[in-house]
Amino acid sequence: MNTQSHAGIQWVPAMGIQLRRAGVQFDAVRLDGDRGRDIADRMARMTGGDPGPVVESGSGRRCVYFLVAPGSTAHHSWPAEVTRLTSGPYRVSYIPVPALDGQTWPLGWRFPPTAPDRFVHTLLLRAALLDGSQGPPQPHQLN
Repeated sequence: MNTQSHAGIQWVPAMGIQLRRAGVQFDAVRLDGDRGRDIADRMARMTGGDPGPVVESGSGRRCVYFLVAPGSTAHHSWPAEVTRLTSGPYRVSYIPVPALDGQTWPLGWRFPPTAPDRFVHTLLLRAALLDGSQGPPQPHQLN
């Protein structure tokens, strides 16, 4: 197993893709398809371009993983489209994490990590999901 860090962030592999156990460094909120990408872009607009680390897959369900602080998704209701990747009694989840550079397809960073303890703000993510529950705004609503 490759245990080297990249850019000083221990949980980012130096190359390839590794699975990280949820609840250790972070948990994740997963959304599938274009909805996940739309929410990631909305989060970027809300945060001045730095929503925290977001991983996306280019195949299959085209999952988007929002990396959040461990335990931060508990005690909140989430839309049915969300899959929470957490760990706890009788539950273990693993989150795929790509390297920052090199061959990692089908995974890549939509928004790469900027610091070891900088994650997506869980309540802001939840607000973006609940606010956007009707889908992206229509062009005539953008004015």
